[in-house]
Amino acid sequence: MATPRPSTFDLDDPAHREVALRIGRSWRELRRGASMSALVDYLFGAGDDALESGQMDTLDVLVQQPAWRMGDLADALRVDPSTATRAVQRLERVGLATRCVNPSDRRVVMVSATDHGHHRHAEAHMRRQTVMRSIMSSFEDSEREQLATYLERFIDALDAVVADIDRRDLQQD
Repeated sequence: MATPRPSTFDLDDPAHREVALRIGRSWRELRRGASMSALVDYLFGAGDDALESGQMDTLDVLVQQPAWRMGDLADALRVDPSTATRAVQRLERVGLATRCVNPSDRRVVMVSATDHGHHRHAEAHMRRQTVMRSIMSSFEDSEREQLATYLERFIDALDAVVADIDRRDLQQD
């Protein structure tokens, strides 16, 4: 099936502006709403045991294979290598990750999840599955498919906008 050609989106059009405002409010609520705060505590822990979402994202990637080169981890996380390094340092401090040199190339730093990290990830994964089942049960099968498609397109469009911003910034330098 061919992807439909997008129509123009005019923020001066009251109907388009209302849709943009609804999406903006939803995006904000996804990031900052009171429900999200409680959900984050449930998924990532609260108090001294709490992980930040970036730490959980890093742990999600770390458990996918036995060890990662730091640069490959940064690529997988879609972040700058220094950001990945800081995330790993935070996980190391709480015993969820460890770094070591690659025995075949001592210039390369490898990072992996510890046993405690794997256990912590498994707990969070079970909680996420429970939450996802509950949320998705309010949608019909066809709606779930549409939601996934629309979210994927939204992320692709967001990435394209960011790439365009980056190109413009490079041209201005």
